[in-house]
Amino acid sequence: MKLGIILNTPHPETAWNALRLGNEAIAGGHEVNLFLLGPGVELEKIKNESFNVPEVLKKFISSGGNLFACGTCLEIRHQEAGVCPISTMSQLVEIIAGSDKVVTLG
Repeated sequence: MKLGIILNTPHPETAWNALRLGNEAIAGGHEVNLFLLGPGVELEKIKNESFNVPEVLKKFISSGGNLFACGTCLEIRHQEAGVCPISTMSQLVEIIAGSDKVVTLG
């Protein structure tokens, strides 16, 4: 299965759960595309003692998860791309159209 996850929040627990979902799907042999939208592009800045987002993000990337970030959303926040390429709405449409299931968190 191809799973699309759209993360639209920098809330630590929600981001942590989105990445955990992606990691579980990858472990089950599924392809996962995670698109960071709106404030979700702040994913790499999340620091929280209860929810270790950097750890699950590292696992997601090293396990073969595909990570994308909205370029316009990064620009609005005066951020540059970090661990993922700058992406567009057209790429988000492709992810949605090519996914068997899409989950939105945020």
